[in-house]
Amino acid sequence: MPEEKDIKTKQGLPEPPADILVAGPSKVPFDWKRVMFILLGLGLFLWIYFMPAWGDAVDPAGKAFPLSREGKGAIALFILAGVWWVFEVLPIGVTSIAIGVFQALFSIRSAKDAFKDFMDPSVMFIFGSVVVGLAFSTTGLTKRLAYKMLAIVGEKTSMILLGALVVTAGLSHLMAHTAAAATVFPILLAIYALYGEGDKQTNFGKALFIGMAYAAGAGSIITFLGSARAAAGAGMFAEFTGRSIGFFELTKYMFIIGWVMVLLIWGYLMIFLKPEKKVISGLKEKVKKLSKELGPMTRNEKFVIITVLGVVALMSMQSFVPALKTMDRATLILISTLMFFIFKILTVKELEEIPWNIILLFSGAMSIGFCLWKTGAAQWMAVNWLVMFQHAHWLVFVLSIATFVLIMTNFIMNVAAIAISLPVSLVVAQYLGVSPDVIFFASLVTAGMPFVLLIGAAPNAIAYESKQFTSGEFFKHGLLLSVVLIAFLGLAIKTFWPMFGMSILIK
Repeated sequence: MPEEKDIKTKQGLPEPPADILVAGPSKVPFDWKRVMFILLGLGLFLWIYFMPAWGDAVDPAGKAFPLSREGKGAIALFILAGVWWVFEVLPIGVTSIAIGVFQALFSIRSAKDAFKDFMDPSVMFIFGSVVVGLAFSTTGLTKRLAYKMLAIVGEKTSMILLGALVVTAGLSHLMAHTAAAATVFPILLAIYALYGEGDKQTNFGKALFIGMAYAAGAGSIITFLGSARAAAGAGMFAEFTGRSIGFFELTKYMFIIGWVMVLLIWGYLMIFLKPEKKVISGLKEKVKKLSKELGPMTRNEKFVIITVLGVVALMSMQSFVPALKTMDRATLILISTLMFFIFKILTVKELEEIPWNIILLFSGAMSIGFCLWKTGAAQWMAVNWLVMFQHAHWLVFVLSIATFVLIMTNFIMNVAAIAISLPVSLVVAQYLGVSPDVIFFASLVTAGMPFVLLIGAAPNAIAYESKQFTSGEFFKHGLLLSVVLIAFLGLAIKTFWPMFGMSILIK
């Protein structure tokens, strides 16, 4: 049509040459792999859920633990969530929502119970920890701390990685490992920005953030301040044995395990995720220049430091001050959240930047954890697992308990994992002549280092926010390091712990 051609030319839109084809909208390829794993998770869930009732678990004393219909449904949901989380068929926070939905749809638990766990105090503690990290990055404290650290460790990427792990583990001695990870995370983002690869995934980026998550767990087992699990576990131990675990007694036995694991993690990462660059050339001079540009510390930075130190001090005093013992840690850390917004350190803009995908991930982890616990499924699994080893060599039995806690703590609260395994394992231990101390400390070691799944611990989920690795990569590296952990624990039980005075066998 000549008229149409004239109009196009007048409008400055000449027709393309005849030999050039104008591409239409590109067709997105169908993701068969994603669909396959969605159906695999659903298929396993429905297959287990509609199976006939499973038999009772019977402990060595002859006590039977039946598995209810709801308990079997909880195990089915546990497997579905595991498949979807590992293969990331949906955003990890959406898989968490599915956990609540499936509980209500299939009458495993009521919707009220399933979704109430999404606002559990532990989830709010993670929220508060993330806000601490936001305050550090918003005020510029993260860059200041990152530059100080780099000035000490130098330009070698191997030393930068080691420095990051040491700082994370060290902070986890003094504060909850979640808070330590939230504090270090923005510092590592600032360090990675100087690596010169932008947002691109690299071995150095993977090692930096996966290592942070693992080091937070390793450091947290050394003191009672690193997590709630040590204090809760010590309370259970006192109830079962009539003996209390002292503040420094815990550190005496856990120090070597925690710090050797930090070094083993570093060695592993340097082999399997070796940084592409040995040295970040010119880093020293660049850091000096950037530090100078920051100028003196601002009033907001000082306020954030004082507030965070005050909250850490309050959490530390919980072990000694009776009035603070009844307060949940979430209450204490959320004091800092209120202070940051009251004094306008943070605004609604930062509130909207909170990684809700990660918060939802941990919400779902709490929900499936309570689901397994409240329906009796976790206890049924614990009894069945432990009785398999009741006639084994005592070391095999102890390591089997540690392995069970390690598996469970990747899915449910580490306190819950200890709570369901300790009563049964202490009964079986008597038949094998094993000291209860070994059972307790071995369980605490593995409860603190869930290296396999992102939902195993809050530092894992915080590290994932870096977008440097997939959940599948985290699973792969965590599986190998879990084997290293169990092997080193076996060595410690046979050598280090007896040297430090721990009774291994009952005489």
